[in-house]
Amino acid sequence: MSGKRAVEFRFLAEPTHVNFGGKVHGGMVMKWIDQVAYACAAGWSGLYCVTVSVGTIRFRRPILVGHQVELIARIVYTGTTSMHVLVQVRSGDTKGDEMLETNHCIISFVALDAQGNTAAVPAWVPKTEEDRFLQQYAVKTKAFSQQVEQDMLDYYQETTE
Repeated sequence: MSGKRAVEFRFLAEPTHVNFGGKVHGGMVMKWIDQVAYACAAGWSGLYCVTVSVGTIRFRRPILVGHQVELIARIVYTGTTSMHVLVQVRSGDTKGDEMLETNHCIISFVALDAQGNTAAVPAWVPKTEEDRFLQQYAVKTKAFSQQVEQDMLDYYQETTE
């Protein structure tokens, strides 16, 4: 039996989260993304999971100190032992209703058993049009990532021989 498909974190951006420009540091946002995505993957699989890759992350707008931050992670594609999690990050003034997307990405995890070997994960099946779109988005992201990684490996193998 699989766990919950989605996990949501909400909190306030604090002064300790900012960079020299006074905005929340991109590295801090990436840490939050990894944490919420891990909680989602581990909850879905019921197993310890490790990050394999993070793709398509683009920072569209800054997060300001004092703003409410919302991260929503949801399973959008599963393989035999892997899970692809879409994380959407939004923020907004606590006194307003509007939460604007600051960035989103796909983060991939592999589940591990107690011995550290890859382990099977429950299959996720899309049910809505949005689910099917997001599954295809994850599949395209995975294929692109694998191709550019192979290009890099090929290049360095050719230049070191």
